[in-house]
Amino acid sequence: MRFTHPGYKIASLVAALFVVAACSSTPESAPTGGSTGAASAYAPGSQEDLAANAGDSVFFDLDQYNLKPEGQSTLQAQAAWLAKYPAVTLTIEGHCDERGTREYNLALGERRANAARAYLISLGVDANRLQVISYGKDRPFAVGSDEGAWAQNRRGFSRVN
Repeated sequence: MRFTHPGYKIASLVAALFVVAACSSTPESAPTGGSTGAASAYAPGSQEDLAANAGDSVFFDLDQYNLKPEGQSTLQAQAAWLAKYPAVTLTIEGHCDERGTREYNLALGERRANAARAYLISLGVDANRLQVISYGKDRPFAVGSDEGAWAQNRRGFSRVN
């Protein structure tokens, strides 16, 4: 018996594409070029390099802009990373969760970004290499209206310019 329904042809084509795609991709964790570290997988001084080797986000408690010890550790790693790449500049983005007014969250996001910037400067990073911007609650990282999503959205994010 021969199947000639158009749906079978489309389903077969989609299945074949998945098989080809699965066979041709390289897992992200696979080492490349005989390297032993994640650093070589990314262009030196890139956003991906920063994220992999220093971290690009610090997190804050509800309605707070003081740096927690984990955030300080991340910023210390960022300062060391920036020392390796003196031509790199960062924009530190301040973000908030969805609760509160837009105006309140823009101001809180700015205080968060400035707290991270001030800490980096205290570690010896040239102030001219650091800009700040607040997005408040306008650019959430995690979608959702629960504590898990809110905690991910209360952050300072360092973006390589």
